[in-house]
Amino acid sequence: MVAFVDKEKIAEKIGFEPEPTSWFTVDQETINKFADCTLDRQFIHVDPDKAKATPFGTTIAHGFLSLSMLSHFAEQYSVLINGYYMGVNYGFDKVRFISPVKVNSRIRAVPKILDISTSKPGQYLFKTQVTIEIENEDKPACVAEWLTVQMIA
Repeated sequence: MVAFVDKEKIAEKIGFEPEPTSWFTVDQETINKFADCTLDRQFIHVDPDKAKATPFGTTIAHGFLSLSMLSHFAEQYSVLINGYYMGVNYGFDKVRFISPVKVNSRIRAVPKILDISTSKPGQYLFKTQVTIEIENEDKPACVAEWLTVQMIA
């Protein structure tokens, strides 16, 4: 759930751990569309018959597909500063792909705000650790330190 906070109290959100997001099913259609978009059609992603012969036993999502879902999940957990009018993706400090996401697995994001700083007046740089969990798996799909900038009026 998105939370709003006054800019004077934004420092209180450092260390804040919003609730995990809802689950999202990564089906073969989603994987195929991502493959088409990125032109990455390696068989492990798009050919279920060939993928059966791999150690995974099935197709797996692209690591970058899991990472790209951060934009979708952020709509469920973001902390926005009152007066917010735009957010900008600033990049990543660290990204690790830990475990593959097998087709029809469900994933969700578990966020933690690591730091918030001001770069320019009206601009706030957020560093958020986001762990992409795989339902019923011990290890996550991905752990990333995502940098975003919020602009306020």
